[in-house]
Amino acid sequence: MLRFAIQRLLGAIPTLLVLITLAFFLIRLAPGGPFDTEKTLPPEIEANLRAAYNLDESLPVQLGRYLWNLAQGDFGPSFQYRDFTVTELIATGFPVSLRLGSLAMALALVLGISAGTLAALRQNRPVDYTVMGAAMTGISIPNFVLAPLLVLVFAIWLRWLPAGGLGDGSLRFVVLPVIALALPQVAYIARLTRGSMIEVLRSPFTRTARAQGLPTRTVILRHALKPALLPVVSYLGPALAAIITGSVVVEQIFGVPGLGRFFVQGALNRDYTLVMGVVVFYGSLIIALNFLVDLVYGWLDPRLRHG
Repeated sequence: MLRFAIQRLLGAIPTLLVLITLAFFLIRLAPGGPFDTEKTLPPEIEANLRAAYNLDESLPVQLGRYLWNLAQGDFGPSFQYRDFTVTELIATGFPVSLRLGSLAMALALVLGISAGTLAALRQNRPVDYTVMGAAMTGISIPNFVLAPLLVLVFAIWLRWLPAGGLGDGSLRFVVLPVIALALPQVAYIARLTRGSMIEVLRSPFTRTARAQGLPTRTVILRHALKPALLPVVSYLGPALAAIITGSVVVEQIFGVPGLGRFFVQGALNRDYTLVMGVVVFYGSLIIALNFLVDLVYGWLDPRLRHG
């Protein structure tokens, strides 16, 4: 298992370097710059600002300097939020994004696995068709369309929940953002669970357990659930990535002061260091989560790590 973990970890390092390099050059190819304002700065002042942030150097030199600082844990200063470093901004916004993402992932797993299992046990019956129809609807509607609809129905028409912000931090303020993030993943997980559970329920060891007279609940929980969750576990990496990247849009729609909102503002203001910091942080987080998913998958399926 240790060798398996080391191999996966070493493979993540080149991926992160490629991500940093691509993001570094792409953000600088975008029109405009960090010091573009409605009032044009005098050329000498703009030149001094570019020199102060080392933007007067060639791009390869800037990339090398950025990688060196990044290796020391320094994401650099923000161009727009002058009183804060990028590290401080990430530390401010990430706990909010983490709370939303964790709740959304937990909700997606509970609802998706339950719905998929129920559909598998009632295959080709009305319950199965209803669950799969709802799943296809959830897959077809992206969260940037779903989020305004949730606000319209539950905040404006019914007035059950607040339309945005965090308010006093209570759970009612995060219900709509969490649902907007979770519903598409509920649909994917339900479909994966259904297909895998149907296959497992037809396997010899499951039929043997049923032949021994074990209750259906015992057969599902003790024998069928673990192998049926293998495709779901392998999907957790992309699912977590989808929730993390989806939070960028959802946080902006609901006015939640999370990391996604900083990313959007940084991109609009051409705040190179802030955008790079969020990209590197998100990229590192996704790679780390995929690494953990690989370890869990290797634990569930020993053939993978031995191979």
